Amino acid sequence: MENFDEYLRQGEPNKAEKAKVWKTAIGLQQVDGLKPSEYLIETAKQNIEGDITINEVKKRIDSYYQQHPTKTDEDRTEEADKVSARIAEMLSEQTFTFSPAEYLSIHRRLFQGIYKFAGKIRDYNITKKEWVLNGETVLYASADSLKATLEYDFEQEKKFSYKGLSEQEIIEHIAHFISYLWQIHIFGEGNTRTTALFLIKYLRKLGFKNVNNELFANNSWYFRNALVRANYEDLSKSIYKTEKFLIRFLSNLLLKENYSLKNREMHILTDTVKPHNDTVNDTVFSLIKQDNKITATEIGECLKMSLSTVRRKIKELRDNRKIERIGSDKTGHWKVIEK
Repeated sequence: MENFDEYLRQGEPNKAEKAKVWKTAIGLQQVDGLKPSEYLIETAKQNIEGDITINEVKKRIDSYYQQHPTKTDEDRTEEADKVSARIAEMLSEQTFTFSPAEYLSIHRRLFQGIYKFAGKIRDYNITKKEWVLNGETVLYASADSLKATLEYDFEQEKKFSYKGLSEQEIIEHIAHFISYLWQIHIFGEGNTRTTALFLIKYLRKLGFKNVNNELFANNSWYFRNALVRANYEDLSKSIYKTEKFLIRFLSNLLLKENYSLKNREMHILTDTVKPHNDTVNDTVFSLIKQDNKITATEIGECLKMSLSTVRRKIKELRDNRKIERIGSDKTGHWKVIEK
């Protein structure tokens, strides 16, 4: 994200606004662990400078991948680049209609040519293993009821009146609505990015013109995990649905509050679960990916592990060349090594 900070420091309104849009667009790719290419970054800078339009950005990205096609299905850089450009374009538009059709349209525009089902309601049931739930899944809406559920949620929100509510009550209601909308998971993939973009546009419609969208740039994974925690419960393990994490995010977003947004505070790891060694390594790795300054002590507190165990897991990750330490143990940070 520091690639665009220079434009924010310079203070030129037009460039700064474009830089914020691009930071948000690129940051949202992190919800699916995607990272745009350096080519996209440099092309975005040309747009910020005013040298090329957003349409020219999209054409250049399309041309680039025609000449440099991705070699494996696991390489999703093309998706990250194209969706980033499309989000930047849509955030720059002053258009919006609060309707299921708009929600479907956003998904179609974001993922056309990337997913065959872009803009289409899924016709199959899904589950997704979540890091924050220690591999468990949220129960998503059934394929048989998706369209009716989506229309019902929109209709209820249209009927709702915000008149007379305090700022806190407004935020609590928005958290409730957006968590329900996301839980439907109406698409096979791309639900969180679609929901985030829809939310930004809906907040503008509600009059929140100065939304701090940098939160989506810097904390998009937190946003997704907060949605997960708002829709998961396991009463047998005393785990309950909670919207408090989503409310914290929205309070920072809309009221410029300063709640600490740490993914590890949402992570569930109960005493009854004894994860496999590979799962533990993946969990430690995920914590480091989302917070490169996290300490071994903090990892231990989050995962309820001894310090010696955490250090052993970190050593395994280093030996496998998945991470490396930059700087000292006290003031340095972790670097995730891209394969």
